[in-house]
Amino acid sequence: MDSKLSIKRLKAIQPATNACITIFDEPMQAMKDGPLSTWSVAVKDNISIKGELTTAGTAILANYRPPFHATVIQRLLDQGVSMVAKTALDELGMGGSGLNSFHGIVRNPLNLDYQAGGSSSGSAAIMAAKAVDMALGTDTGDSVRKPASFCGIVGIKPTYGRISRYGVIPYASSLDHVGYFTHNVKDGAIALEVMAGYDPKDPTSIAQPLEAFSHLLSDDLKGKHIGIFKNVVDHIHDERTKALLHQLIEKIETAGGNVSWISLDETLLKAMLPTYYVLANGEASSNHANLNGLHFGVQQAGDDITEIMEHSRTKGFSRAVRKRMVMGGYGLLQAHQEAIYFKALKIRRLLVEALDQALEDVDVLVAPATSSKAFLINGESNDPLSLNHLISENFMVLGNFSGYPSMTIPMGNIDDLPIGINITAKAFDEKGMFMIAYALEQLIDYQAVQEVV
Repeated sequence: MDSKLSIKRLKAIQPATNACITIFDEPMQAMKDGPLSTWSVAVKDNISIKGELTTAGTAILANYRPPFHATVIQRLLDQGVSMVAKTALDELGMGGSGLNSFHGIVRNPLNLDYQAGGSSSGSAAIMAAKAVDMALGTDTGDSVRKPASFCGIVGIKPTYGRISRYGVIPYASSLDHVGYFTHNVKDGAIALEVMAGYDPKDPTSIAQPLEAFSHLLSDDLKGKHIGIFKNVVDHIHDERTKALLHQLIEKIETAGGNVSWISLDETLLKAMLPTYYVLANGEASSNHANLNGLHFGVQQAGDDITEIMEHSRTKGFSRAVRKRMVMGGYGLLQAHQEAIYFKALKIRRLLVEALDQALEDVDVLVAPATSSKAFLINGESNDPLSLNHLISENFMVLGNFSGYPSMTIPMGNIDDLPIGINITAKAFDEKGMFMIAYALEQLIDYQAVQEVV
């Protein structure tokens, strides 16, 4: 997409969607004849672009301009892409709705009364509005894959460390992944080949090279073994979602693929969300201890250093983020570590072992990415503690606990809003995941919902 047309489109949809924090007046491009020189790209506002405002959606970083590019930004610029915008997000990546940012709420361009999902809400929204070719996000629990479902696009979280996190403002370091959105599976494969690779600046990045596979994608499912995550499906109460899934299963079997229903221990799965809260908030409270108005962040007045930090953090963070920081810090206190934090680490390991067992005899594990269409901004809500949502709306965190590659592609529409299908593969098997995702994409032949802005 022509980058100047992309900027024009972003500015046109901004009043309705509030999807961007910064829209560049001129595209940022390092070279004009690279292999991705026709691509316009937007960037979630927790990923550093040298000299550009990078707020992570929080007031305490409202004036932060990093002095360097994140590695993923430099790699994309080296391939000729044009950077056109920084996108809105839930504050510090803490949220799944796009409703919790100092910048205001993000609206779904397919229906402005509905959420775009989060935390990578702005990136998902502008993709749904067809304003860019690709948008970067981050995924700590499902923050790329769930918005992809709500917005009818492809959302990809590769294996942990496959894309360097250097220059990315963290949420929870052991769970954070750089992810991204594209309009189709093949573009997603091409983009990963460009962004993946070891980075000496990120010691958690993967040294194992990624095989170039985008030219190998085909619609052949013969001999492929696809596991259906039965626990998730059992907790979906929207029969329309189940109907779309069963239609897909029939198409898979007709195309020669093998389908198995796979169940994990239900009691263990109910512990996913509490385990996530303990670990993610604990890591976040440690990662963001330096956002205090002295080391980083907007400084508020105070009579001494302690008061300056208290005032800066109180005014700089929303109530929701302060709550998460308190919860995380509580679990890290020495008196509570054994009963709370270390126990959560053990449960995480059990969950990963259960996922490993589920993937032993299948190529991928598949389930609807969300229980139904996107949630209304006002009214309908996602109660994360209801039994219905505890598993069906939170199972994708398994991809973050394990670090395994996972992606969402459109599956169909419910009431003129999209819903996606999630695909999770074994560690480092992006090739296998993309091969099946591409074949499913051809079977589904998704008819996109027309954006309203």
